[in-house]
Amino acid sequence: MTSSKRHRDILRLLERDGTVAIADLARKLNVSLETVRRDVKPLVGDGSVIKIHGAVCLPSVVGEAPFEKRMRENSEAKKDIAAAVARSIRDGDSIMMDTGTTTSFLARELLGHRRLTVVTNSSDIARTLATVNGNKVYMAGGELRSDNGAAFGATAIEFVSRFSVTHAVISTGAVTVDGVWDYDLEEAEFARMVVSRGKRGVVVTDHSKFARQGLVKVCDFSRVTELATDFAPPEDIARALEAAGVELMLSSLRARAAAVIS
Repeated sequence: MTSSKRHRDILRLLERDGTVAIADLARKLNVSLETVRRDVKPLVGDGSVIKIHGAVCLPSVVGEAPFEKRMRENSEAKKDIAAAVARSIRDGDSIMMDTGTTTSFLARELLGHRRLTVVTNSSDIARTLATVNGNKVYMAGGELRSDNGAAFGATAIEFVSRFSVTHAVISTGAVTVDGVWDYDLEEAEFARMVVSRGKRGVVVTDHSKFARQGLVKVCDFSRVTELATDFAPPEDIARALEAAGVELMLSSLRARAAAVIS
């Protein structure tokens, strides 16, 4: 593949996914890290892309709100994960979701379901699923954050603590051998309450969150029943999940095929 062809492919991927890590670009283009860094350099030089913290994005992405940026990052992987989880939810079920990009994609995947009872702190999720298909939607109160339109704090936590649901689904900022983590204290506290309110507790995350070190711990793996992701986690995390009895749900067809072969 010529460098000019890869330049076009890089721009196409950024148009689709928004901000993409250099390592993910190399994997998607099936080239080495050295090659993709060499290809990115002239694109950065002529202003076609912007390099930020080991990743690249289009200049138009820089002006987006943080939540909008995250919705574009690894969006195809997040949609696949959301679709896999949605297939495990039936009409008439109750589901609690915290705010997050993958949970927002899950809300969109649930638009074909009927008579759902939904509890959330996310105005995006509430707006997506309210007033359609006979759903009941309960939204936690409190001041809404400007970046993601979600409510946090003691009022929101107390509100959702009143519910017991079939499916409790949380997003996450990081997954390590020690459990599930986030970068924001209020988000971590809210997610901890959400996952405790479901008969089934599901963490949804794409593979980029594995082995990152978060700031605030949400919970140990023993507090969740399933982890839904696009590719299998590193071996040490996989062993910790297995030891805790956490079921791994892989959305990627290639990853599922590899799991069957192994």
